[in-house]
Amino acid sequence: MNLFKIFKNGIFNENPVLVQLVGLCSVLAISNNAKNSLGMGLSVIFVLVCSNFVVSLIRKFTPDKIRIPIFIVVVATFVTMVEMFMKAFLQPLYQALGIFLPLIVVNCIILARAESFAYTHNPLESIVDGLGMGLGYTLTITILAIVRELIGAGTFFGIPLFGENFKPAAVFVAPPGAFILLAIFIALFKIISKKKATD
Repeated sequence: MNLFKIFKNGIFNENPVLVQLVGLCSVLAISNNAKNSLGMGLSVIFVLVCSNFVVSLIRKFTPDKIRIPIFIVVVATFVTMVEMFMKAFLQPLYQALGIFLPLIVVNCIILARAESFAYTHNPLESIVDGLGMGLGYTLTITILAIVRELIGAGTFFGIPLFGENFKPAAVFVAPPGAFILLAIFIALFKIISKKKATD
């Protein structure tokens, strides 16, 4: 299988947020702040790549009937590693991500890739798939967060941009703003994808 095609699928053709619409709880909750979104995205990339690699390595020895519990244990191991690292070295980010960090264990993106891709492909292809899917998720959540933060708070990665007279549209850093902007992102992505397909 073409490695570049696998990588590109995760970012464009099978983008987990804009195409597959999975993992949306964390996208909607975390994306009000660009720093938090980037931190969450990098955590998901790490867990996806590592869990895909391990699942691919053990796929021939994994009994079919208990594969899902085994996948969850593998994913939980890497999530715990990320949690311990953040708690030790990135305390503000650890506190900001809160419950959504341990919930990576049951994130649909990660379990779906373990089940639908890593379980049937070799380790190298599985790593590339994890990297592509993780980058697709990270780019989407970070761009969404940048737009929400700019409009809703007038900041970019926490840095004020527009001065004291700027009146932010606070709805965009609230939950309704996440739904509105995500819907716009999905619609734009579909329009661009259709246009490219017809060209």
